[in-house]
Amino acid sequence: MAVSIARRPAAGARFFILTFLTAFIFHHSVAETSTGASASQEQPHRRFEYKYSFKGPHLSQNDGSIPFWIHTGNAIPSADQVRITPSLRSQRGSVWTKNKVEFEHWEAEVTFRVSGRGRMGADGLAVWFTSAQGLDGPVYGAADQWNGVGVFFDSFDNDGKKNNPAIIVVGNNGNLVYDHQNDGTTQALGTCLRDFRNKPYPIRAKITYYKQTLTVMINNGFTPDKEDYEFCTKVDNMIIPKEGFFGISAATGGLADDHDVLSFLLFRLTEPGQQPPPVESEIPKEEKDKYQEEFQNFQQELDKKKEEFQKEHPDVQGEPIEDLYESVNDREIRQVFEGQNRIHLEIKQLNRQLAMILDEQRRYVSVITDEIAKKGTNAESGQVEPASQQLGSVIATQQEVLKNLNDLRNSFFESLKQIGSVQHQGNAGGMGSYETIQHFNDIKEHLHVVKRDMEHLVQRNAQNPGDKVVKCPEMPAMPSCLSTVHFAIFVVIQSVLFFCYIMYK
Repeated sequence: MAVSIARRPAAGARFFILTFLTAFIFHHSVAETSTGASASQEQPHRRFEYKYSFKGPHLSQNDGSIPFWIHTGNAIPSADQVRITPSLRSQRGSVWTKNKVEFEHWEAEVTFRVSGRGRMGADGLAVWFTSAQGLDGPVYGAADQWNGVGVFFDSFDNDGKKNNPAIIVVGNNGNLVYDHQNDGTTQALGTCLRDFRNKPYPIRAKITYYKQTLTVMINNGFTPDKEDYEFCTKVDNMIIPKEGFFGISAATGGLADDHDVLSFLLFRLTEPGQQPPPVESEIPKEEKDKYQEEFQNFQQELDKKKEEFQKEHPDVQGEPIEDLYESVNDREIRQVFEGQNRIHLEIKQLNRQLAMILDEQRRYVSVITDEIAKKGTNAESGQVEPASQQLGSVIATQQEVLKNLNDLRNSFFESLKQIGSVQHQGNAGGMGSYETIQHFNDIKEHLHVVKRDMEHLVQRNAQNPGDKVVKCPEMPAMPSCLSTVHFAIFVVIQSVLFFCYIMYK
């Protein structure tokens, strides 16, 4: 028997060592596999295409047009955004690129807001890539039976299944009629439920088409971080036209929302093994020489103005003019400080909420304790009831004494404060003024109140001399009306309900 007991630790140690070696080898192999996979899957080359993009602050021109884009319907361009539809009933609007997109892989980043006064909105907003411009139609303000793909941000629940707001990806070859009654769920290639209405920050959607795979990423609008994307949906083996137009449309029905697009940025994606197209090949030599000459003329005029400014202002001659503006490092530091200030405010708000929760829980505990005490006293015999009554009277007397003592302390503090103010005024302007006499009268009145309260306490103690020797009776054994588990469950439920209420507000 002793031999078997001695062998057990050695066997356990050998088992532990084998388990550790197996886990180490497994994690090492997984790390090598992930490293090889990441090395093999290189990111594609991204190039910004300004002819298929728009953003503020100078989005529209003086005549209300958008460079390289056209707008139709109720769309209203402005300096910093394009309002596709205003919050009026039965509105339609859209914006489309003037030129065709001729590259195979692309990535679009759309920043927009959908805001309205009601709890529900309508109808929604759509991002398109189609072979022809759908300037007007019944599908979110664009034409039906399109040839391409549409990413719909549907905010109205037509089928009544409570699955909206939702993001839906629908492809079409030019023959499909959109199913409005079912919110396109019968034709959807991918979908996800996201609430994009009335968010504190703009919603950001990243739509990527690379190697016949369409991926939709979404920023929920709860953070100003532009790169805080989360996965929405992915469609594999998707074939769309090689050439087409990008567009954004929106529509309203019986309900209405403001559909505002702040920016649309398009990037051309090139596979890592391929050489990206040179920029010079797309700009004619004549235009390039013209732009270069204009830049040189502008640079010469700027140098002349700098020299004139230095002559007119000799005081700032040794200081560089660029220091008057904010540098990149200064801007980053300022943004860091602003972020820390926001974090500090959020922590203070959470601290206040936790203090409120703790106060509420203490109140619940006191109420439960009183209920348990009442049930315990009712369950005992009649001999315990007089003792509990005596205990209640003693506790009430002590509470009243404490209250009176607090009032006395406050009166003394007030008297000391007035005495200090009187001394200060006496040192400043003498003791014969009217304000000094008034302060002394107030002090005298406070001292009379203190004296009267003390006499009242002395009389109470003299009338009930037996209360001094009354000892608090021992509490009877409390029945186990509430167990620890039930109390913990009650506290957790109350905390969860309170946090849900805070998040809802």
